[in-house]
Amino acid sequence: MTTPMPLDRRRVVVTGMGAVTPLAVGVLPTWEGLLAGHNGIGRIRSFDPEPYASQMAGEVLDFDPVDFIDRKQANRTARFTQFALAATMEAMDQSRLTVDDSNRFQVGVIVGSGIGGLKVTEEASYTLRDRGPRRLSPFTVPMILADIAAGEIAMKLQACGPNFALISACATGAHAIGEAAEIIRRGDAVACIAGASEASVTPLAVGAFAAMRALSQRNEDPEHASRPFDKGRDGFVVAESCGIVVLEDLDHARRRGARILAEVAGYGATADAHHLTAPDPSGRGARHAMARALEKAGAGPEDVDYINAHGTSTELNDAAETSAIKQTLGDQRARQIPISSTKSMTGHSLGGAGAIESIFSVMAIVDGRVPPTINYEDPDPECDLDYVTEGARRVDPELVLNNSFGFGGHNACLAFRRLVD
Repeated sequence: MTTPMPLDRRRVVVTGMGAVTPLAVGVLPTWEGLLAGHNGIGRIRSFDPEPYASQMAGEVLDFDPVDFIDRKQANRTARFTQFALAATMEAMDQSRLTVDDSNRFQVGVIVGSGIGGLKVTEEASYTLRDRGPRRLSPFTVPMILADIAAGEIAMKLQACGPNFALISACATGAHAIGEAAEIIRRGDAVACIAGASEASVTPLAVGAFAAMRALSQRNEDPEHASRPFDKGRDGFVVAESCGIVVLEDLDHARRRGARILAEVAGYGATADAHHLTAPDPSGRGARHAMARALEKAGAGPEDVDYINAHGTSTELNDAAETSAIKQTLGDQRARQIPISSTKSMTGHSLGGAGAIESIFSVMAIVDGRVPPTINYEDPDPECDLDYVTEGARRVDPELVLNNSFGFGGHNACLAFRRLVD
């Protein structure tokens, strides 16, 4: 077993990434789609959306679970778990991390989901109503539970370190990555598979989010429905996705010769303590999360080169986030930093959003380019920063912030940095 290092020496890096998104299955094709301004949003195909107030989504259309797992396992796992297994395989392949008897109790899996197996819940309720309790599948409970993706990944890899799921609505993915990094920092693991997965484009989710007037109703023009920071925004577009990263102790990664993509330099987590679903309009909680991430990274406003915004395309969120950025960085500095919302192309994948957007943040560091915010056509006086509206931009960032905020007032901010000694 590896001897833990002193806390003041332990740094956490990203060595592998995997993604399943409405743009593509895989990190690189998704990234190229983002840079090109491609849109993964369209009219819902997985069920008839006609009766619904919102009829569009960011669906993963070209995913076959048997490309990644055998058919028997596919039949007993929910879609969000299938996404998680596929993304983990890609991340582990890139990382080339081996889990064996020498380290398996020091490799953790921290993978969350905002909702878990919602489609299974819906279908089981119909079975119970129409056919009775004896016709329920024995796999119903494990397919529903939000922690099962983490459990399945651990079994697949035989990783026996810390293993659990985080649930914090739309901040889930960022919290999972941040908390996994903290597990490594304190010496309870040398590596963690971390992220989140969501597959909630279902009748119940679409109907319920529409009932609370959270979703866009621009049904006649789905590709322009997600328009973060634009004055004409009228709600988010629900989506599905999964993002998985392999995090490692820096010295552990170096000893095995891993390619290091970026460092997890800082992490801040706060609560609005304001409202069940609406953000604090003052941006107080978001501001403190961003400030904490910068503090832990040993960085200041002048060090921030790019922000991947939460940017949901809702009236309240986009205005509150813009205010929080200004308060954190200062009005003048905030106006100098490129900011983009990739949800303009992927839609909002709830618990999965913070995980895929962490990957996009790391890719900005690796690639030296940042993706645009599409559909920004009518400037909102309350959203007046540089949202990268004219296509992808060459930035070559050293330090990137990724914001994620969730219903319940949950806030998370991750700071990623190009590795420097």
